[in-house]
Amino acid sequence: MHRRYPVYIAFFLIAFCGIFTGCRQEGKKESSSKYPEKTFQVKGKVVSTDATHVTLDHEDVPGFMEAMTMPYKLKDPGIVGELHPGDRITATIHVQQDAAGFRDPQLDNIVIVAQARPDYKPAAQYHVPQVGDVVPDFRMLNQSAKTIHLGQFHGKVLVATFIYTRCPLADYCPRMSQNFAEIDQQLAGDDALYKKTHLLSISFDPSYDTPAVLRTYGEAYAGKHAKEAFEHWDFAAPSEKELPQVAQFFGVGITPGENQTLNHSLSTVVIGKDGKIAAWFPTNEWKPEEVVAVIKKAAAE
Repeated sequence: MHRRYPVYIAFFLIAFCGIFTGCRQEGKKESSSKYPEKTFQVKGKVVSTDATHVTLDHEDVPGFMEAMTMPYKLKDPGIVGELHPGDRITATIHVQQDAAGFRDPQLDNIVIVAQARPDYKPAAQYHVPQVGDVVPDFRMLNQSAKTIHLGQFHGKVLVATFIYTRCPLADYCPRMSQNFAEIDQQLAGDDALYKKTHLLSISFDPSYDTPAVLRTYGEAYAGKHAKEAFEHWDFAAPSEKELPQVAQFFGVGITPGENQTLNHSLSTVVIGKDGKIAAWFPTNEWKPEEVVAVIKKAAAE
């Protein structure tokens, strides 16, 4: 029987492991604290666990703490059974801040990027996108209920990211979509470059993200000129049958979450005019201007 894991396992070979981020509502509750909350991303190795904490030997966390080994409270203690000493993880630190400094740090959105004790056989092998990889000609249905395929964009620089419209966390799908809106605006400032590029937001929730839902979602980010924007920016979803192949090629892990949410990793890719990967961004840390710089370089080649 397949076992549902409440944290992600990156199925990549360790030598190729990237940061595998996720989107979920682990332990998310309305906070009654009067202190503002901040979040930081952390990477490290599990030293030990108990019923409610994990001791982590972690790297520098800019703006929060230098590299050290310390215990962190788990926002969702139910995942502790999936963590083993020696596992390498990424996670989000939620911390409150007052005049005296930071207080009550908790770990959430935990992702295992390398297991110390592999205890199951992965159901799928995920491809780690590499510069120069030829992108398959995947097909999907867009916001206008038209079938598009990646091959039709050969000759242009295609920028694709992965989202689902019900994503509840601002730093994940909404952030990707807002970043794409900014990229679209920057590209629109250069007519020649605009004609050489195309944006694509791919949903991995095709059962819910129908063309009508994607159109409404896209209009919210495209703004007043949505009709014109859709000529340069598609919102589309592969079929349920083809979704696993699309997700695995682009390194997008997806598992069911609570309350109809999906746990998932992030993946944004720049595909050159020749249909080959020019750059891959596996986290939410990239900025629109970084991607635009890659687009300009790819468009000039």
